[in-house]
Amino acid sequence: MDYGLFIQGIIVGLTLAVPVGPISLVCIHRTVAGGRLHGIISGLGVATADSFYAAVAFLGLTAVSGLIIGHQSLFRLLAGIALILVGIQVFRSVPATVSDGDGQEPYLQDYLSLLAIAAANPLTLIFFITILPGFGVVAQGTTVIAAVPFVAGIFLGSSLWWIILCGSLGSVRSRLDTCRLRWINRVSGILIASFGAGMLLLLYTAPDLFR
Repeated sequence: MDYGLFIQGIIVGLTLAVPVGPISLVCIHRTVAGGRLHGIISGLGVATADSFYAAVAFLGLTAVSGLIIGHQSLFRLLAGIALILVGIQVFRSVPATVSDGDGQEPYLQDYLSLLAIAAANPLTLIFFITILPGFGVVAQGTTVIAAVPFVAGIFLGSSLWWIILCGSLGSVRSRLDTCRLRWINRVSGILIASFGAGMLLLLYTAPDLFR
C-alpha cells in the first residue's frame, strides 16, 4: 500500500467533511433526535459519496465525470429540492424524549438518504478535480490498485470526522429538554431548506455557472 497516498486521502477527506453545510446539519439533527449512531451512519453515507467522486477523479474516468458535470444542473436541482424537503421535515418534526429517540428511522434509511443527497452534489467531483493536482496524486497512476489507498483514505478521513462530531453531540444529547430540541429542529430545518433554496436560486439567476 502507498501510505503517502493513504495519508493524503485522510487529509483531503477531513478537509471536505469539516466545513459546516446542510449535510452536516442533517447529521447533527439526526444525532440529537435519534442518537449518535443515527448521525454516524448518516455521515458514512456522505463518506461513501465522497469516496465515489474521489475514485472518479483519481482514475480519470472522463466519461463518468463528463456525464456528471455535463448534467450538473439536473443534479443540483434534485439536491436543492431534496434539501428543501428534508428541511421542512426537520422543521415539522416533533421532538422525542431521549428514551424514545433511538430507532426513529432505520439505519439503512439514514445511510441511503444522505448518500443520495451527497451524490447529487456535483461540486464534490469538481472539488476533487481541482484539488488532486495540488496534491500531486493524479500523476502517480490511474490504475485501480493506485486508487485504492487514496480512496480508502478519503473514506476514513471523512468517516473519522462524522464519528467525532456525532459522537461528541451524542454525549450532550441527554441534557437537552423538549423545548430546546424543538428550537434546534426549527433552526436546523430553516437553515437546511435555505441551503436548498439557495442552490435553486443560483440555477435560476446564474445558469451559466452550471454549463
